[in-house]
Amino acid sequence: MGFPKKTLFLLLFFIFFTTHFSESSSSSSSSSDITTLVYKGCSKETFTDPNGAYSQSLSALFGSLVSQSTKTKFYKTTAGNGQNSITGIFQCRGDLTNSDCYSCVSKLPVLSDKICGKTIAARVQLLGCYMLYEVAGFPQISGMEVLFKTCGTTNAAGRGFEERRDTAFSVMENGVVSGHGFYATSYQSLYVLGQCEGDVGDSDCGECVKSAVQRAQVECGSSISGQVYLHKCFISFSYYPNGVPRGQSSSGGGGQNTGKTVAIILGGIAAVAFLIILLLFARNLMKKREGRLLTVEDGLLWRQNCS
Repeated sequence: MGFPKKTLFLLLFFIFFTTHFSESSSSSSSSSDITTLVYKGCSKETFTDPNGAYSQSLSALFGSLVSQSTKTKFYKTTAGNGQNSITGIFQCRGDLTNSDCYSCVSKLPVLSDKICGKTIAARVQLLGCYMLYEVAGFPQISGMEVLFKTCGTTNAAGRGFEERRDTAFSVMENGVVSGHGFYATSYQSLYVLGQCEGDVGDSDCGECVKSAVQRAQVECGSSISGQVYLHKCFISFSYYPNGVPRGQSSSGGGGQNTGKTVAIILGGIAAVAFLIILLLFARNLMKKREGRLLTVEDGLLWRQNCS
C-alpha cells in the first residue's frame, strides 16, 4: 500500500515551508537586532576639503574597515598621508560570527555619512558593532569617558535583585580579564556582557569595565536592564524574571524573544497542517477499504445469483 501522492506532496510542502520560514525569520530578526542604532557622536567641525583629499582618504578608510570585517572582529588602520590622514577603528561584539560582523560593519559607512555628514570625527554605535574615525591631530579623550548610558524604565520587584546583579557584575569583571576583553554570562535570571576595545590590555580592560559597572550601579539603581558605554569599553545587563532565554547572546533580548514567538507560531501551524494531512490520509485509506469491500460483496452476490 503506497502513500498517496497528493498527501505526500502536501506533507513535503509543509515541512519545507515551516523549516525555511523559521530559518529566514531567525536570521532576519538576528540581523535587524545587531544593526539597531544605540548612539552616535559627531564632531561639530566639518572637513575643509577643496581638493577632495579628505574625502578620498575617508572613502579608502571605510573600504578597508569593511573588507577586514569578514576576517576579524577588531581592526584599526590609517588612510591618507600627513595632515590628510584619517585613523579609523571598527569592533564587533565578541559573540558575533564573522558573517554577522560583516553584516553589521557594512552598514556603518553609509549610516555615518547620513547622520554625521563629512565631519572630522565620528563614532556610530550599533548593538552589534561600532565604527570610529578621526582626522590627524584630533583631541583625545580618556578611555574612562562616558559616551552613552541607558537604564530600563522597569524596576525589579522584591528584594535581593541588586545583590544578584552585583554578583553577576563581579563575575563579569573577572571574566573580561581572563577572556582577554570579552565576557558574557548568565547568573540567577540575569544576563551580563562586557567588552573592551581590541587594543586595550587585560588589566586596563578590567579597570574600564569596573568603572562602567560602578556607573550602572549608581545611575541605574534597581532597573532591570541597562547599558553603559565608555570610550574604551561597554557593559550591558538584562534581568529575566522567568529565566534567561536559552541561547541568549545579545546585549538586548528583543531578537531572542521575537525568535521564540515566531517558533511558537510556526509550531502551531505545523501541528495543524500535520493533523490535516493525517485526516486526508485516513480518508484516502477509508475510500480504498470501502472500494475493496464493495468488490467482494458484488462478487458474492453474482455467485449467489448464478447458483
